[in-house]
Amino acid sequence: MDHAEPVNDAEPAPPAPPVGLTRTGSVLHVRLNPSAQDDDVLSSAVMDGLIAVLDGLHEQPDIQVLVLSSLGKDFSLGGDRKEYQETLAVDPTGAATRRIADKAHRLCQALENTHAVTIARLHGKVIGAGLGLAAYCDLRAGADTSRFRMPEIALGMAPTWGGAMGRLIAEAGAARVRELLLTCEEFDAPTAHRLGLLHKVAPLDELDDAITAWTRPLARRSPQALVLTKHMLAGYAKAARTTDTALLDSHLLAAQLAQPR
Repeated sequence: MDHAEPVNDAEPAPPAPPVGLTRTGSVLHVRLNPSAQDDDVLSSAVMDGLIAVLDGLHEQPDIQVLVLSSLGKDFSLGGDRKEYQETLAVDPTGAATRRIADKAHRLCQALENTHAVTIARLHGKVIGAGLGLAAYCDLRAGADTSRFRMPEIALGMAPTWGGAMGRLIAEAGAARVRELLLTCEEFDAPTAHRLGLLHKVAPLDELDDAITAWTRPLARRSPQALVLTKHMLAGYAKAARTTDTALLDSHLLAAQLAQPR
C-alpha cells in the first residue's frame, strides 16, 4: 500500500530584517542585523533599511537620540564587495553599481542632517565603509578591543564610499587620515580615541553603560537646543568641505570596479 508523503503547509519564515529597532522614550536603538546576511557588511539591503529609518525620523520629532550598533561579531567589515561584483556582472555599464554607491552617499547625508543626535556604539572590527558610517555619527564610543582599518588601497581601490574621506578628515585631521589611508595599517581603540575618531573607550562589558551616560542627559535636553546645536555643528563641518567631491564617489567606484585586474 502506498503511503502519501506528508504535506508541509507551513509557510517559510520571513527573512530577518537588515536592521532591528528598539525605542526607549526619546532614544531609538538601531542595530545592524547580520543574521539577515552572510557577513557584517554594508549591503544594499542594510543601507536601504538605515535610510528608511532615518527618513522616518522626519515624522518622529520626539526622538532625540539614535544609537547605531550591530548584533554581529563586528560592527562592520565595510562595503559589500561581493554585491558590487555581482551587480557589475549583470550590468557591465556600471549604472546599477552607481545606484548602490549613491545609497551610501544618501545614507551618510541622512545621518549628518537628521535632527536626532546620533551615537555609534562600536565593537569588533570597524573597517572601511563601516568606519565611514561611524564617522558620520555625532558621537562615537568603542570597546577597548575594537580594531579599525582603512583598507581600500590594499584592495586596489580609492576610498569612494559615501563621501567618508571628507568627513574623516574633518573629524581626525588630514595628516593622520592621509597616513592611515596610504599605509592601510590597522589601529586600535586608544589610537582612534587620540585621533578623535572615538570620543569614549570602554571595556566591552561596560560599553552600554558608557552609551547610557550620554543618552540619559541628552534625552533631558531641550529638543530645540539639541537640533539647533547639531545643525550649527554640521554647518561648520560642511564649510570645511567646500570642495567636497562626494557626489563623484559612485562614478569613481563603478569605474574602478569595472577595470580588468
